[in-house]
Amino acid sequence: MSQNGIAGTVALVTGAARGIGRAVALRLAAEGALVAAADLDAGGLAEVADELHGDGHKAAWYTLDVRDSADVARVVAAAERDLGPLTHAVNVAGVLATADVAETTDADWEHVFAVNATGVFHVSRAAARRMAQRGRGTITTVGSNAAGVPRAGMAAYGASKAAATMFTKSLGLELAGSGIRCNVVSPGSTDTPMQRGMWTGDQGAADVVAGSPERFRAGIPLGRIADPGDIADAVCFLASSSARHITMHDLYVDGGATLRA
Repeated sequence: MSQNGIAGTVALVTGAARGIGRAVALRLAAEGALVAAADLDAGGLAEVADELHGDGHKAAWYTLDVRDSADVARVVAAAERDLGPLTHAVNVAGVLATADVAETTDADWEHVFAVNATGVFHVSRAAARRMAQRGRGTITTVGSNAAGVPRAGMAAYGASKAAATMFTKSLGLELAGSGIRCNVVSPGSTDTPMQRGMWTGDQGAADVVAGSPERFRAGIPLGRIADPGDIADAVCFLASSSARHITMHDLYVDGGATLRA
């Protein structure tokens, strides 16, 4: 076991095929973790696995629908069979649907919650059941600063992330006596395919940094949009022994965009 508490451990990362999930999988592997990469996108997963193996890391990948509790149980069992006892679980899988509330469909609302909130419940519960028996582990949920600040046109997304955040904190309280730490990393605007899908022109990143007063959205005081690696660094810190006395915490990684008090 290395000083950071990550090398030699097994980490399950959902949403690992691209964006923040991919960055988290690569970052944990670089710290010496054996990574179980999971996603619904089999093609993207295969590319991530090839990159991990090409860099000499031990890893495995599994197609996973976090909305399905039986599928989650299958993947967690397979990861422990293939790589060893699970030490870290990172919930990154997420979806976005943008629309004002009056235009939000039942299907969009239900889908966003099924992935962003219920999916976190399924994965965290499956991981917690095994970790509690061993008396160690970390569960980290990648939320969003939209969970703490209202966003026009993003009510479903923000509400789902707020639910996932409070669930993770409550789980952390329940598991603290078992030596398991549960934390949240809440990114702001991050350069991912999901973020780029909301851009309408060539100035997408610049517009995000500047903010949008007509949509009651502040800009980014640090003057840059986040890179997925910025979020992965925060996840890695919370999983490490450097954060051994941190649990039920919500770490905002948004360049100051939410002006949190």
